[in-house]
Amino acid sequence: MNEPNRQLLLRAGAASETGRRSINHDRIAFCCGPAHQMQRQGQLALIADGMGEDRAGGVAATLCARDFVDGFYTASPTRGVHQSALQIMGAINAWLHAQSNADATLAHAASTFSALILRGRTAHVLHVGDTRIYRLGEGQLSRLTTDHTHSQPDLRHVLYRAVGLEPALRLDYHSVHLREHDRFLLCSDGVHGALGDARLHQLLQLRNAPEEDCERIVRAALDAGSNDNVSALIVDVLVLPEAQAHELLEGIAALPLKALPAAGAIIDGFRIDAQLAAGRYSHLYRAVDTAGGREVVLKFPQPSVTAASIYHQAFVREAWVAARVRSPFVGEVIELDPNRQSQLYSVLPYYAGETLEQRLRRSPPMDLEEGGRIALCLGRALTALHRAGIVHRDVKPDNVMLCADGGLKLIDLGVARLPRMEEFPAADIPGTPSYMAPELFHGAAGDECSDQFAVGVTLYRMFTGHYPYGEVEPFSRPRFGTPAPLTRYRPDLPAWLDHLLARAIHVDPSQRFGDLIEFTLELDGALARGQQIVTRQSSLYERNPLLFWKLTSLLLLIALVISLATAHGP
Repeated sequence: MNEPNRQLLLRAGAASETGRRSINHDRIAFCCGPAHQMQRQGQLALIADGMGEDRAGGVAATLCARDFVDGFYTASPTRGVHQSALQIMGAINAWLHAQSNADATLAHAASTFSALILRGRTAHVLHVGDTRIYRLGEGQLSRLTTDHTHSQPDLRHVLYRAVGLEPALRLDYHSVHLREHDRFLLCSDGVHGALGDARLHQLLQLRNAPEEDCERIVRAALDAGSNDNVSALIVDVLVLPEAQAHELLEGIAALPLKALPAAGAIIDGFRIDAQLAAGRYSHLYRAVDTAGGREVVLKFPQPSVTAASIYHQAFVREAWVAARVRSPFVGEVIELDPNRQSQLYSVLPYYAGETLEQRLRRSPPMDLEEGGRIALCLGRALTALHRAGIVHRDVKPDNVMLCADGGLKLIDLGVARLPRMEEFPAADIPGTPSYMAPELFHGAAGDECSDQFAVGVTLYRMFTGHYPYGEVEPFSRPRFGTPAPLTRYRPDLPAWLDHLLARAIHVDPSQRFGDLIEFTLELDGALARGQQIVTRQSSLYERNPLLFWKLTSLLLLIALVISLATAHGP
């Protein structure tokens, strides 16, 4: 999904039951929607569980829910979520603590408080007490809050921190990075105390409508024998807003470049297992995220090769693309929670399989069926990028991942050209010389047409094992002559494929396809028909002008000799 100016889109649902208690002291609030104020301040979900006799607990929980919502949406957004929450909840705590000592009807009135503020691509967590917030993401359930209860077995139900319990409020705060399809659960202790994390994980993974799953969770808690009020609130993240380049750069630019890791090292919770690849600018390592057991790939920059600012921009590019492009043919970048990362690297999913470059180094050679499938997937990957205004600029077999499940991923977007983003210095021509279009050697920044040229060169080499214009050494200026026909190396391949690739790698950009959509459609149509397309045979002059003039001169010489012999004959 590549939608301009996307806004944060959520869906929420809730359920609450009194259960075996006489009064329900739980309070739930959520303010989610497209309203301008919510988009500016953030969208809010909270739960409060009141404590105290009779009406006292309900008053305390209502104050926390109602007054926090009112105060938050009238506070200045420039103060930040944490500072605004401290000011609002501090005032509520002071009033409630004073009233519980002065008003007998409010004796011992206090409340837990857990709130989730979702603003932009960040979730802010505010918490005190033993209500909880969970996040279900990528199949893993994690708890985002810590219970403020005593650790002794017989005192685990006794709170030592809550709103109104102490003269000064101690409010936990932290933030996490949002991912699309995240699911958050806010629940009272009547729910998590009866069900436990494993059962909650199972129920949340049903992924029904939030209100439906909340009803199911509440009913399950009551069936499990909960003696308390039971309340649940689910918030699903449907769409995230686009990440802005300056926001990404602000966080990434602060990360230092450090020495490359060794096997066995643990960095920010990632255990380095082995090196996968080493390039001029970066090294790839297979690793395991010890927090969830997921196998990933870490991409570290090679220190001291170029300026740190160039590295930071490259990592920003990959993060920017990952936030905007959703395609089964484009590799992802896994976004980490804020404050987890201590140095510059990217986290990528581990795709079992091999690169196209590795495939080309083994037998058998690529046949039309296998190569055609790869060509179509590669064309669709570039089409997804181009629709988002992104130019890859380094398409080559090393950056095409052939997955074990038959899929394809176009990877390494560190030199991609992005809309309205600062460019590389003019001296740093992005790309790999043998795959670069002629116009790039004359200072062009790269566009969809030069990406098409790189795709054509990649496919030509995939089928033949040769470069159409020869291998180009770095820092050299190649001469682009007339490439050998594809059929010279592979007479078993159809002439129409030669025609398509010759057009894609034409020296003149105006003679290439209008875009990769056109190229992919023609390729798809030809493969579907399963027959050769009749194309115009190139003339000898077009294929080899030097040979044409040599033969022409020879024929003229022969004609001249014959003419002279005839003229001087008897």
